[in-house]
Amino acid sequence: MLAFVRLLFGSLLLAGSVTATATAAPTAADYERSLSLRENWMYLTRDVVLSAQWVPGSHDFVYRTTVEGGFAFIRENADTGERRPAFDQAALAQALGRAMGEQISPLNLPFEAFRYAENGQAIDFSLNYESWRCSFATNECASRPRAGRPSGFGVVRDLRVPADNSPKVSPDGKWEALVEGYNVVVRLAGSREAKALSQDGSEGNFYDPQTIQWSPDSKKLVVFRVRPGFARYVTYVTAAPDDQLQPTVRQELYPKPGDAIDIEQPVLFDVAAGRQINISNALFPNPYQLRNLNWRADSQTFAFEYTERGHQRARLIEVDAKSGAARAVIDEKAGTFIYQDRSFRHDVGNLGAEVIWRSERDGWAHLYLYDGRTGRVKRQITKGDWVVREVVHVDDAARQIWFAASGMNPGEDPYFIHYYRINFDGSGLTPLTSVRANHQVSFSSDMQYYVDIYSRVDMPNIAELRRAKDGALVRRIAEGDISRLLAAGFRAPDVFVAKGRDGKTDIWGLIVRPRDFDPNKRYRVIENIYAGPHDSFVPKSFWPFGYHSGGDKVIGMQALADLGFIVVQIDGMGTANRSKAFHDVAWKNLGDSGFPDRILWHKAAAAKYSWYDIEGGVGIYGASAGGQSTLSALLFFPEFYTVGVAYAGCFDNRMDKISWNEQWMGWPVDESYARASGVDNAWRLQGDLFIIFGEQDTNVDPSSSLQVVDALIKAGKDFDLLEVPGGDHAVGRSTGPIRYAHRRQYDFFVRHLMGAETPKWNRAAAAR
Repeated sequence: MLAFVRLLFGSLLLAGSVTATATAAPTAADYERSLSLRENWMYLTRDVVLSAQWVPGSHDFVYRTTVEGGFAFIRENADTGERRPAFDQAALAQALGRAMGEQISPLNLPFEAFRYAENGQAIDFSLNYESWRCSFATNECASRPRAGRPSGFGVVRDLRVPADNSPKVSPDGKWEALVEGYNVVVRLAGSREAKALSQDGSEGNFYDPQTIQWSPDSKKLVVFRVRPGFARYVTYVTAAPDDQLQPTVRQELYPKPGDAIDIEQPVLFDVAAGRQINISNALFPNPYQLRNLNWRADSQTFAFEYTERGHQRARLIEVDAKSGAARAVIDEKAGTFIYQDRSFRHDVGNLGAEVIWRSERDGWAHLYLYDGRTGRVKRQITKGDWVVREVVHVDDAARQIWFAASGMNPGEDPYFIHYYRINFDGSGLTPLTSVRANHQVSFSSDMQYYVDIYSRVDMPNIAELRRAKDGALVRRIAEGDISRLLAAGFRAPDVFVAKGRDGKTDIWGLIVRPRDFDPNKRYRVIENIYAGPHDSFVPKSFWPFGYHSGGDKVIGMQALADLGFIVVQIDGMGTANRSKAFHDVAWKNLGDSGFPDRILWHKAAAAKYSWYDIEGGVGIYGASAGGQSTLSALLFFPEFYTVGVAYAGCFDNRMDKISWNEQWMGWPVDESYARASGVDNAWRLQGDLFIIFGEQDTNVDPSSSLQVVDALIKAGKDFDLLEVPGGDHAVGRSTGPIRYAHRRQYDFFVRHLMGAETPKWNRAAAAR
């Protein structure tokens, strides 16, 4: 067995403040039952359709469903109902296994979605943060090299990785544009003789070949000139590599809050005249990102979106293709933040005369129709105390929008997603889904059909094929069968709602009880926390199946509960998908994590249920941002939270990735970062803390955990630590040494929260 523990601080002695409960100490057999729960349960359902996607340009759709022994990908024709395998899973498993050097089960392929490629003779999918392609013709699979620009950050280029400088051919096929010696050149298609369009490119102010965009009439092109920022790299030491004795060292690009970022400047070129047309940056002087640049259909203008650094201003910029003059069509400002990743823009007819734009200006996320010439709002398309979650399709000819929303139906869980159609003028709002459940809808490319997969935590997935024009049912594709799961002891989590800190807002959560629950006993409570402001996280659909979806959701909560706990999950204020005010609690305030709402929720549950024991303190665990929240609970709310297990925490927002942290904590970096820091506040620690992280975490800098360790040592605090050599961000949750990390987590809660002894694992191992 690998020696996973590098450092272990503190003792695993019982905490003196533990309140006795009527729950017996779990045995080794109880541990084994919990550790094996996901493996044992994930094959007990049938016909649970998990996702559906349409084959572009056809009426065929592919869905992934549970079958005996695992999961199958099925291809079905909407018109005829004919079904067949989406591909040969056995052959693909063999090919992928050869490429990865491991055994892969055909019914447990390590991906959940794919795209057909090479005219249906191959598929593409993502695996372990890499792109893969498997060819049916050659029966071979291979990972594909990443693009020259780094994924996941988008604000600093990794200049060590060569950019894709393949020629960009003009729409009429006559010209090719590329970058030579940092400058833009053009040449006749197929020719080697190039003509320079720019002279001002240099290593420190270069033209990015991947940003070249031709005008539809092939007469002009626009390219971003880039002034590089600070390329920060995180160094990773692999202490115990699989293929050699000595450690190895590598680096990954990892911009952090406050770092100088790439500054992009669009430059316009008249190809026929060989003329460079410079564009003033007065309207976009401090970009965090310029994105979604597109030429209008008439080639008279192009437009792009500007997000100002600090995320408090966004503009839609339009540039005249003759003069290079720029104007702000839309100018959006916020006192807190504009959620960049939820923005939406659509140029009606791709001419710029009208623009559809998503905004939270009235306190809720809604759609607005702008006059693209005057910049004035013609009308607010959607309105009410609910949120537009996603725009699915815009039909310019019919002047209709198809979108997903939540919170529109009174008396229903406000997080349930439903789908609707509405006219540009705000009339004709038509619901496409009606069942009181969480819906996942996928439309055919011609918008004639859609597949609706809906469920709740207490209702397994139902998949239906419907007509888009009127929502009429064509046929039921599948209805989940969970009879064997119920026979194995599954019971759905309980939905619980309580008022938040303002005394008015409903806070929603789930309660998971042990399978041998006895209402006459009292159970200590553990909260599974993730409070990242980028979304909401309490499950609304039937519990998640899949290769990467175990550990930290309902099955993981049930496994922990079965040891004799109540395990809960809550969405407090500061998370997304409610009102703007609900979300704004997170602004420069990530240390809050919605704890005032969560504590009131716990107290309301304890007042209602005699078995809900919070008198001796509540346990808490979480990963990534949830790891940060776990530590924050013990630092800032130690009178309530007394035991915590923090996985892969981004404990100091100055140490974490720039894209996530500047969105919620703002820029420039100010005292709010220190106020929320687990490092600066480590001296406050009370209760029992266990930190777990992976040595090779490329999502959160592993030094974030070790800096907390350093601060805790200096403050004389006792704690426990598990660093997993070779472990990544998901260590102990969905990949890597899952059983070991989970068992250690279970031990920690049993000892420190339940007040019970745990099995003598080392002695048991020696006996074997």
